[in-house]
Amino acid sequence: MKHTFISFLLLLFVFSLTRLNAQNAEPTVSIVRLDPAFDQLVPKDATLEKLTGGYIWTEGPVWDKKHGYLLFSDIPNNSIMKWEPGKGASLFLKPSGYYGSEPFTGHEPGSNGLTFDSQGRLVMNQHGNRRIARKDADGKETVLVDHYQGKRFNSPNDLAYKSNGDLYFTDPAYGLPKQLDDPQKELAFQGVYRLTPDGKVTLLDKDLKAPNGIAFSPDEKILYVNDSIEVKWWAYDVQNDGSVSNKRLLLDGNDQKKNGPGTADGMKVDEHGNLYSAGPGGILVISPSGKILGRFSMGVPTSNCAWGEDGSTLYITANTNLYRIKLSTKGAGW
Repeated sequence: MKHTFISFLLLLFVFSLTRLNAQNAEPTVSIVRLDPAFDQLVPKDATLEKLTGGYIWTEGPVWDKKHGYLLFSDIPNNSIMKWEPGKGASLFLKPSGYYGSEPFTGHEPGSNGLTFDSQGRLVMNQHGNRRIARKDADGKETVLVDHYQGKRFNSPNDLAYKSNGDLYFTDPAYGLPKQLDDPQKELAFQGVYRLTPDGKVTLLDKDLKAPNGIAFSPDEKILYVNDSIEVKWWAYDVQNDGSVSNKRLLLDGNDQKKNGPGTADGMKVDEHGNLYSAGPGGILVISPSGKILGRFSMGVPTSNCAWGEDGSTLYITANTNLYRIKLSTKGAGW
């Protein structure tokens, strides 16, 4: 009996150690080529390089062209981090998305999607504050928008500027402590919106369950939005007045779930109109017609990506880590 008990303890120890090592193990990353067109975008010798890690949930990467570094959100830590070539990572801003005096009871209080406006000012989707805000040159913060028709937003998630200064953004409920069931939720839907430079807010679509990633085609005639609950990518025609029409399904990604964890999330577009979007299995490279050309398989839920450096380097936020890969294409408008 004594030997049996000792064997049991030894087996339990080995099991616990194996589980701990699995939790701490680096995810296996790879490049999956599915179409010849992918080879024109991703060199044969391209590699996914890990730059930094150890965060809780990385999101919202954006390259600062003026200063030559990358910013990204660590949402649960209510922080924006900076990664600078040759120097590594450091804290850039904390708090980044929730300034309340009471402890935040949810999981995602911080900033999510980040971008820069035409003047190079940082614009942040702030989950806990339920708004979009801008960091001005003097360091002060300006609230760009926090209500629609007198009701507070859920938790603005991702955003994209049009060249005329209009800001398009998504507003699911991931930043609310109880998300869709949160008692503080004031809007009955999760919307896609447009904010004009003069402060006018227009609702573009209220029929998506969880609108998330958002991006424009290179000519800005098509707006792409994905839904992270339905795992679908949608396309809209952008009209001259900034409204959208002709909503159509670009891609149903549910059959991609077999390729790994994750869902439809942040996305960017290259100069040829291809989408680079977080999805099941990592970053999906999607043609303008909705065909999956290939995948950066990250081995973990992946949130977003962004162009950086000379415009041909793609930075990827994947779970707790930050990666980059050198491509043969550049970001749209770079």
